[in-house]
Amino acid sequence: MRVLLVGATGLLGTEIRRILEPQHEVITASRKGSDVSVDLSDKASIVAMFGAAGRIGAVVCVGGAAKFAPLDALGDDDYAFSLANKLMGQVNLVRCAIGHVDEGGSVTLTSGTLAQQPTVGGAAVSIVNAGVEGFARAAALELEGKLRVNVVSPGWVSETLASMGQDPSRGIAAADVARVYKRAIDEPITGQTLPAAKT
Repeated sequence: MRVLLVGATGLLGTEIRRILEPQHEVITASRKGSDVSVDLSDKASIVAMFGAAGRIGAVVCVGGAAKFAPLDALGDDDYAFSLANKLMGQVNLVRCAIGHVDEGGSVTLTSGTLAQQPTVGGAAVSIVNAGVEGFARAAALELEGKLRVNVVSPGWVSETLASMGQDPSRGIAAADVARVYKRAIDEPITGQTLPAAKT
């Protein structure tokens, strides 16, 4: 199967590609350094990406950003950036995938643990993550039989914690998170938010 991997150059993208490549042809997408380029905050860029990638069987998105800052430090621009990038970027990814992904294929999005377990500084991120999950459930209903839509909700990734000088044992290894994305592609599920857990 041809799989379009958005956010392919990051930590999770690299691990997902490594796990998928033995079975699938992976087309990488990111702002630069990939097979095709994309800016998730720009719908026209997403349309162009699908045009360049050709027919595909699945899409995985681990791209998109949201602003992490204390509530009293978040301005209108911070919320607008978060909503336009990680939320609407992934919403538009599903919308634009219709007609480019094989019937019965899948789109797997990324939310995060702050949708269910908010923390200080995470107001904008919590909005975005919860929005991605709500959208995926609704889109899966409307696209039933045409396109499967799921979300992976990773917690803190061990390698990210280590790079921040924190205890990596509190997190989940990137390779274990990547296996959850593979499950979303391989299993006939839709409308699900799949938590990433230690194995």
